[in-house]
Amino acid sequence: DSALRGLSARPADLAILDIKMPRMDGMELLSRLRRQSKMPVIFLTSKDDEVDEILGLRMGADDHIKKPFSQRLLIERIRTLLRRHTNRAEEEQDAESEPPIVRGDLRLDLDRFGCTWQKNPVDLTVTEFLILKALAQHPGHVKSRDQLMDAAYGESIYVDDRTIDSHIKRLRKKFRAVDADFAEIETMYGIGYRYREG
Repeated sequence: DSALRGLSARPADLAILDIKMPRMDGMELLSRLRRQSKMPVIFLTSKDDEVDEILGLRMGADDHIKKPFSQRLLIERIRTLLRRHTNRAEEEQDAESEPPIVRGDLRLDLDRFGCTWQKNPVDLTVTEFLILKALAQHPGHVKSRDQLMDAAYGESIYVDDRTIDSHIKRLRKKFRAVDADFAEIETMYGIGYRYREG
């Protein structure tokens, strides 16, 4: 609770969370943090615990590092995340207001990274928003996992295919919490994903 109050009182540029913390574990802190902030989050996971890694990504972490890790790796991951978010903020300030993307019941506010479905707000992380934007911009067009990686992370960062799959699962879960019949994001087995046309 004290960590969450501290981040609320003095917003940070980036948070590093470990699943194993006293009183409140990292999963719970990440869940609460995502309700009020979209700051970049690096999640520390156990070396061989894939479950921790998947859960962290599903709950909104932007990146993860497996323990044990080197200080040099941590610093480079921090620099990369901060650079990505800084560049995005500068682009938003320099660019004129972009019209929203509207696809039936979906509305994406590109200036504020806002999302609604059937006029109900859907709280997305920046990474989830960028993946959904890449799909919704061209309904019916199949996007490979590599294309979605580039859209969400940039061409200079490589993430495992499972990372994109985890983000897609989380997107579907969030929309189905608003509309149980949501089925706009389609899986094209062996190829990638697409946003349903029409």
